[in-house]
Amino acid sequence: MDNNDRRRRRKPRRRREPKLFEERVVHINRIAKVVKGGRRFRFSALVVIGDKKGKVGFGTGKAQEVPDAIKKAIEDAKRNMVKIPMYNSTIPHEVIGRFGAGKVLLKPAIAGTGVIAGGPVRAVLELAGVEDILSKSLGSNTPINIVRATFDAIDTLRTAEQVARTRGLSVEEMLN
Repeated sequence: MDNNDRRRRRKPRRRREPKLFEERVVHINRIAKVVKGGRRFRFSALVVIGDKKGKVGFGTGKAQEVPDAIKKAIEDAKRNMVKIPMYNSTIPHEVIGRFGAGKVLLKPAIAGTGVIAGGPVRAVLELAGVEDILSKSLGSNTPINIVRATFDAIDTLRTAEQVARTRGLSVEEMLN
């Protein structure tokens, strides 16, 4: 058996499925558990994933190694996906999201403004596909609480059509 035969018999490479979501690691935290022999370290990861078309999710994972924690967080994020109501390239209206001591203010912005947001909020909004928005983080600056407050704000967003349907009116009647 020569080299050519060996090459032909090699197993075909496993093809990677195309990534549906873009992922961003927001925060990695080292956790120490004190035991009799010293400290045991673990890592927790906070990851945000999104398709940049209005769907976004976040997840947390804990493991003894960073890559394993990130994998767990991505799997958790895929289970916690939400859809953002959009109006052109921004959000329909101003909203404040709260979680714990963290508060996040999200304001719609005119086209060309860009994403004016800090750290964790920026990760969520960019991966959701929002292109023009103003935001301000108020209160706590703990990354997990800020991400959860941002998702609270996203959950309370409503489009004009949704509000009109709730009130039993047409959009034109409601706006006049």
